[in-house]
Amino acid sequence: MSDDAGALERCIRGGGVAVFPADTVYGLACDPCSAAAVGRLYELKGRPAGKPAAVMFFSLERALAALPDTGPRMRAALAALLPGRLTLVLPNPDGRFPLACGSDGALGLRVPDVPALASVGVAVLQSSANRAGAADPRCVDEVDSGLRAGADLVLDGGPLPGTPSTVVDLRVFERAGAWAVLREGAVPASELARVLDGV
Repeated sequence: MSDDAGALERCIRGGGVAVFPADTVYGLACDPCSAAAVGRLYELKGRPAGKPAAVMFFSLERALAALPDTGPRMRAALAALLPGRLTLVLPNPDGRFPLACGSDGALGLRVPDVPALASVGVAVLQSSANRAGAADPRCVDEVDSGLRAGADLVLDGGPLPGTPSTVVDLRVFERAGAWAVLREGAVPASELARVLDGV
């Protein structure tokens, strides 16, 4: 395990909030099952309580192990798309990670392509490391100084691409094969169509 991966995992397991490099922009991370940690992260961002966030795993294998109710068509889609610069909105019939979910219970899933953090063995609730409504940070110096001061750990992964993840609604994909782009970002819709329409 790399030094950064070990530090991030210890921070999350200890109930802390971390600034870390994803494969798009810098993010904030905390334990998705700790109401206190999630509350701290939202307070740091100035994010309204109850607004959904994504749950991030640092490897596809850990994500699939944590979501055993995922059907075969969805598993094939996840294997084809991840890791990557995507946030996938999935059905969540078992109500996993409720602190990260919105009122409809759907789960936002991220598996970034960050080799230095691939050995992190815990899931994190993650959101971009900016104040609500502010620009997404591409480097540590662009992260608001108050966020950096309020975090328990700040990891510097150098400059990042700066375009946020593409958000894809896969809530009916298992049953109907249908999908929709909710926010086009780092991955173009044409690339998603090439992959998903063949699953």
